[in-house]
Amino acid sequence: MAKQMTANEIRKAFFEFFESKNHKIVASAPIVLKDDPTLMFTNAGMNQFKELFLGYKKPEVRRIADTQKCLRVSGKHNDLEEVGRDAYHHTMFEMLGNWSFGDYFKQEAIDWAWELLTKIYGLNPDRIYASVFEGDETEGLAADVEAANLWKKHLPENHILYFDRKDNFWEMGDTGPCGPCSELHYDMRTDEERLALPGENLVNVGDPRVVEIWNLVFIQFNRKADGSLEELPEKHVDTGMGFERLCRALQGKESNYDTDIFSEFISKMSSDTGIAYTGKYDNSSMTDIAMRVIADHLRAVSFAIADGEMPGNNGAAYVIRRILRRAIRYNYSFLNQKEPYIYSLVPMLAEKFKEVFPELFAQKTFVERVILEEEKSFLKTLEGGLKRIETLQISSGILDGHTAFELYDTFGFPIDLTRLIGEERNWTVDEVGFNEALQAQKNRSRTDAKKETGDWVIFADEDVEFVGYDQLEVEGAKVLKYRTIKQKGEDFYQLVLNSTPFYPEGGGQVGDTGFLVIDGETYRVINTKKENDLAIHYVDRLPDNPEAEVKAVVDAKRRALIENNHSVTHLMHAALRKVLGTHVSQKGSLVKDDYMRFDFAHFSKMTDEEIDEVERIVNEKIRQNIPLQEDRSLDIAKAKEAGAMMLFGEKYGDKVRMITFDPSYSRELCGGCHVDATGKIGLFKIKSESAIAAGVRRIEVLTAASAEEYVNAQIKELSAIKSLFKTPLHTIKQVETLQEEVKTLRKELEQLHGQQAMSKQKDLVASAVEFKHGKVVKSILKDVDSKIAKTLAHHVLEQLGPGVIIFGLEEGEKCQLMVTISEELTKNPGLHAGNLVRNAAKHIGGGGGGQANFATAGGKEVSGLQAGVDALFQEIDL
Repeated sequence: MAKQMTANEIRKAFFEFFESKNHKIVASAPIVLKDDPTLMFTNAGMNQFKELFLGYKKPEVRRIADTQKCLRVSGKHNDLEEVGRDAYHHTMFEMLGNWSFGDYFKQEAIDWAWELLTKIYGLNPDRIYASVFEGDETEGLAADVEAANLWKKHLPENHILYFDRKDNFWEMGDTGPCGPCSELHYDMRTDEERLALPGENLVNVGDPRVVEIWNLVFIQFNRKADGSLEELPEKHVDTGMGFERLCRALQGKESNYDTDIFSEFISKMSSDTGIAYTGKYDNSSMTDIAMRVIADHLRAVSFAIADGEMPGNNGAAYVIRRILRRAIRYNYSFLNQKEPYIYSLVPMLAEKFKEVFPELFAQKTFVERVILEEEKSFLKTLEGGLKRIETLQISSGILDGHTAFELYDTFGFPIDLTRLIGEERNWTVDEVGFNEALQAQKNRSRTDAKKETGDWVIFADEDVEFVGYDQLEVEGAKVLKYRTIKQKGEDFYQLVLNSTPFYPEGGGQVGDTGFLVIDGETYRVINTKKENDLAIHYVDRLPDNPEAEVKAVVDAKRRALIENNHSVTHLMHAALRKVLGTHVSQKGSLVKDDYMRFDFAHFSKMTDEEIDEVERIVNEKIRQNIPLQEDRSLDIAKAKEAGAMMLFGEKYGDKVRMITFDPSYSRELCGGCHVDATGKIGLFKIKSESAIAAGVRRIEVLTAASAEEYVNAQIKELSAIKSLFKTPLHTIKQVETLQEEVKTLRKELEQLHGQQAMSKQKDLVASAVEFKHGKVVKSILKDVDSKIAKTLAHHVLEQLGPGVIIFGLEEGEKCQLMVTISEELTKNPGLHAGNLVRNAAKHIGGGGGGQANFATAGGKEVSGLQAGVDALFQEIDL
């Protein structure tokens, strides 16, 4: 019988077991990936070890175990739609894993898995099934008889099942390490159900009570770009066990959500809302689904923010925003929460995971504030979007794709949210039309391009040495390998050298540029990037003789400017913490040669005085010419002891590089390039400070010559402004006086236009045309403010009685259509101002909408204004 254990005890037992097998327990990598262009998020436990499997890096230890935060919501692993509706799908999940890098292989992996599950955890052996690879003739792969025979020591033959490559051959991607795998499935049905139907009939058929809990992957091949397989020189083991499913099996629960990982959050939601949780999974209780959605999505969003991914509008940031908005929508619609609520669960989550994922606990206030601001913003958007939905005309039970795209583009409704609303209201969405509109938008902003990556052409298998901290030129280097990348119809070439001074893009710092001299020919290095910890040089063409010696030269002037900006990042970070408080933490940066951008946690706009003080402190540190103190390979424990600042969302090894500019001022862990003394920076100037997300500010900075040019330009502009006045003294006061005069004159002009417009009221009333529900007036008004036009329309209606007012407003190069309808007439079919305006907006090359009684549409095609007014008039049933 399974031992009664809490989730924390289950995780602890896993670590202790593999420690006893001489595994090193390592921390989870961030859930957000930074140095892997093939993935947005960590979606499997092995992601942080890819460079070891690929042979780019030698393992410091051969045996490792951990629990990894993973996120699967997009692409191949898109589980989002199922989350909350079934018992076992999640966005964020924990993956317990053990790894062997060229050490043990199938026998140990299988024996230890069996020992842990049955002896340590006490799972019933009769309920366990093992699947193995059946082989594939087209690949020339035999069945994994070795794994099957090893399982026979523990399981009867009817519990050892063969499956094809879809289920039992694991691949990292289209290329890379791969191999057969052996999955362990656990039958959680009742004894009566098991007697009626043997568990082997339900493995891999989607039964939620017979589920995979552990996958043992035996990595022994490399998939090449041409699809062929080659044997790896060393064999590896990569295992992944779903923590939530394991807890469900050990705690004897019907659902992952019934385990203590989630149950206390669901209980709190039930208590806070006064809505009982029934535990149903038949889609009959939307309140149950809502609580499960929030309990799941809270984890995904909170850990992603803590690891540095803020909700936003593009890429990974949009995925996080989409997950959070789905939770907000369920909370709003089914738990009747009209005010922000999800943020209030963050402290409880942080407390629960503080021992295993301390980064969330350390930033709980920041994460709470970010989610609060996102909730406030989306609740306002949601109100507007739902009002828009109320006005929709659904034809034949289908919402057209163009309107679905409008909800996405204007109101921020992801398509799955619109789909969900449709399910509630018994209509479906034209998703083909939506996708066409979405693709059209993407095509307008960029040209989609397929990237084709060729196989590496390998000359030697050696470690790569980066020497760029100490020197900008290397003689006698050699090319280890190269490959070709095809993108947007062009060929790009990538080289890897055994020794390089080129810094690869990373830590916010851009990659170096320069040139290589090979066999007397010069090749331009246009960028240097890091891929799975491997420095890759992008060159303009392939060398004629790639096996010749290489001279590698970095653009020294550009590197010096980059070093200025990277060092000033550290100086400014420390100054911000002094001026604004120690809650300030870096949330991103971009360090280039011409400027530096720095994102940081702070919840209010910096005052002019605060900006001035930060500039004063940093420039003072520059004038002090503080020497760089670099500790290049320091034990991480010693770095922590020294008080080095560590950035959340970064993955640190046992050895780190610590950069210090005065031990009492700035000390950070950093892999970037720096000045050897702060005086080289010359001058520091903040160019702008702004908000980029809830709780995150952005500062843009110039240094050295760029800062001087900027300051001189500002002085020159100020001098030019002064020269415009007769007396170039007290310039600010003179500008303020001028602004007041303009404001007064503008107000007088508006009043004059208003009086002129109102004088037309009598003529407009007289021009009214009768129709069956009342009277209609149409007119073109020039140089009339929209507020005045709206007031005029209401005055005209007061005299007319039930009626419709159609105005075309012309003001310079802009124009507007405006429709006002008496409230009592809006009950009539066809008399909806928003719908009328939306249809007529095409005449002025614009768009718009509004309520049933009042709506406007703006555009720039003034020539079509009369046609727009006439079209609106034609729509009125005379």
